[in-house]
Amino acid sequence: MQGLEELKLKLREFARERDWEKFHSPKNLSMALIVEAAELVEHFQWLTQAESLELPEEKIEDVREELADILIYLVRIADKLGVDLLEEAFKKIEKNARKYPAHLVRGRADKYTEYK
Repeated sequence: MQGLEELKLKLREFARERDWEKFHSPKNLSMALIVEAAELVEHFQWLTQAESLELPEEKIEDVREELADILIYLVRIADKLGVDLLEEAFKKIEKNARKYPAHLVRGRADKYTEYK
C-alpha cells in the first residue's frame, strides 16, 4: 500500500514536470480544494440519508474521483506548508476525544460546548 509521503512526492514531481509550482500557492490550492469539495457535495444534494448510503455504481465512481481530487489538493497544501497530515490528524483525534468524552456524547450530535 502506498502512503501519504509517496503521494506527496509524486504530486510534487507531477507539478514540477508541468511547471505548475508557480500556481500551487496555499491560497490557490485551498480554493481548488473547496471547488472539489463542492463537486463532491453535488452528488449527495437532494438525496435522503438512506439514499446517500446506497449510491449506484456509476455515481460511486464519480464520488471516488472527487474524493481523490480532494485528497490531492489537501496533500499539496500540506506539502507547501510543511504540515505532516497524519501527525496532525492523530493530534486532532486526541483533542476531539477530550472535547467529546464518549460517556457524555454517545448518540448525540451537539457541539462540545453543549456538554459542559
